[in-house]
Amino acid sequence: MYNQSRRDFLLRAGVGLGGAALSGFLPGGGFFSAASAAELLDPLAPKNPQFAAKAKTVIWLHMDGAPSTLDLYDYKPELVKLAGKPIPESFLKGIKTSTQGGITKLFVSPKRSFKQYGESGAYFSDLLPNLAQHADKLAFIKSSVTVGATHDISILKLNTGDVNPGRPSLGAWVNFALGSANRDLPSYVVLYNDDKEPRAGSVNWSSGFLPAVYQGVAFRPGDSPILNLKRPGAMAQIEQRNSLDLLNKLNQKGSSRYPEDSELQARIRSYELADRMQASAPEAVDLSKETEATKEAYGLNDETTRTYGTVLLRARRLTERGVRFIQVVSGPAVPDGEFRNWDAHSKLEDNHSKNARMVDKPIAALLADLKERGLLETTLVVWTSEFGRTPWGESGDGRDHNPWGYTQWMAGGGSRAGTTFGATDEIGVQSVGKTVDTYDLHATVLELLGLNHLKTTFLHDGRSERPTVVYGEVIKDLIA
Repeated sequence: MYNQSRRDFLLRAGVGLGGAALSGFLPGGGFFSAASAAELLDPLAPKNPQFAAKAKTVIWLHMDGAPSTLDLYDYKPELVKLAGKPIPESFLKGIKTSTQGGITKLFVSPKRSFKQYGESGAYFSDLLPNLAQHADKLAFIKSSVTVGATHDISILKLNTGDVNPGRPSLGAWVNFALGSANRDLPSYVVLYNDDKEPRAGSVNWSSGFLPAVYQGVAFRPGDSPILNLKRPGAMAQIEQRNSLDLLNKLNQKGSSRYPEDSELQARIRSYELADRMQASAPEAVDLSKETEATKEAYGLNDETTRTYGTVLLRARRLTERGVRFIQVVSGPAVPDGEFRNWDAHSKLEDNHSKNARMVDKPIAALLADLKERGLLETTLVVWTSEFGRTPWGESGDGRDHNPWGYTQWMAGGGSRAGTTFGATDEIGVQSVGKTVDTYDLHATVLELLGLNHLKTTFLHDGRSERPTVVYGEVIKDLIA
């Protein structure tokens, strides 16, 4: 007699209690159908957005360590006037800081100069001369806020919307809601230019309580970004195929007994994806066929920009090949150097000069390259960090963490180019007026992808979960 598994029964039943329960695991819920049954069997099948999308791909540029946007974009003449003086108490109302009471003096880099660029008149410092040429492509968010002022906690909130591990990252939600546009590559890829995994690691690209198949796939720097991808020299392709087929039969047998085990389902699919990636992934990250002009534009011929330029050029190639979400984490400007990231509690001038030089030319090249190839219109580039930095610092030549007001920006993908939303106070301590929290940023990104953050849901422990938890508002002023 045929031994029918619970999954088989539910799929064949279609409706009834089993079908109704399973429908909660599908985007938007609804009645169980043949289409949703197919989705359970193939969770990475491409899915339509909930409404017309402006963007197809997101490139999420995380500036690890939190740069001082006061020294990059947020020009404050009043801060220049008050440099060297105690912090006015009036700027500290409503916040708690170890420097409250005016003990620490305000700091301004003696070498920094600002100019306005483009028709938008956006301010850039002399640290970003290349990116400044693209001022009219950017939509600035100058009233960004977050919670917490510890790197690991705020990085987790930046990527997952929560300060505790366990929630899916934004990229995992996008992967879940839209599926894959290229079955030969992961739909959610993480790139970094450090020689070790980014701070706090894979929890920042985890699928959380979503099925494990939606988590990000990390590509390491170097010529072989994916470990163990190449088939052993002594193994023929037919041998590998036979081994995979046997392994799949064994795994499917186990899976039929434990249909709720998403880790096992993800493992089955990862073997098949790895098999297909042996042909597609090396080509996708191989830069040898790029023109010398392109390599020069991304800074591959310069020691300072080479590693970061490499990951951004790979990001562009992955965008061309339909990868949905590409999370790029900036690493050190100089391998084994003094500054591993933007965390400039001291020696800000030296730190930011090196880190800005590392990212400025490659990011400018990415925007120009996407525009030239007709990809910027459907590719949303987001420049972001875990928090900003204060106009003071205990060392006297650096800045402390600032979750109360800092700058981020978006470009392409339907964002409103050449605009600025929000502001900070006269010396750059706190946001004034309408603020933009991480939840609002996530809601706006999802909106540009054709997804309503309130209706992108997953049933977990009896609760209908969504990407923005119980918060979030789409910032319409950032959308063209």
